[in-house]
Amino acid sequence: MPDERVVWEGVAGEEGREYVVRLLARRARNALARARRDLEVGDYDGAVFDAEQAVQLYLKSVILEYTDTVPRSHNLRKLLYIVGKLLDFNNEVEEFIKRNKYKFHVLEDAYYSARYLPKEFTREDAEELVAFAEEVIEFVESRKASRAPREEGG
Repeated sequence: MPDERVVWEGVAGEEGREYVVRLLARRARNALARARRDLEVGDYDGAVFDAEQAVQLYLKSVILEYTDTVPRSHNLRKLLYIVGKLLDFNNEVEEFIKRNKYKFHVLEDAYYSARYLPKEFTREDAEELVAFAEEVIEFVESRKASRAPREEGG
C-alpha cells in the first residue's frame, strides 16, 4: 500500500523488525519523559510537541509489532484505529476517540502549531495534553497486555 512503508528494511530479518519495534517504543518513552521535563521548566510548546511525538511513536511501534509495516500517517486517530483493528478492540477505540475528540484534535495540531505557527500553549494546555498522551498509551497498553504478541512468520 502506498500509505505504508517497511521501516526495518535492510536490518536483518525478524530481528530487524523487533529491533525497530523496540527503538520506536524507546523513542516514545523518551518523548514522554521530555514532555514531563518540558512541563517542569515551563516549555509548554515543547511539552505538547513531545506529547504528540510520544503517542505517534508508541502507536507506530505497536503497529509494527503486529505487522510488517508502519503507516506514513501522523494522524493519531487513524493510527489508533489501526491498532484497534490489529488488537480487536475497534468498538472501544471508537468510543475512546469519540469521548476525546477535542483532545485528539489539539494534540495532533500541536505537532505543527508548537513548531511552525504563532500559537503558544499555556501551562494548563500542556498539562492536559501530556496527561492525555499518557492516557492514550495506557489505554492501548492495557488492551495489548491481554493479547499475545505476533506469531513468528505471521
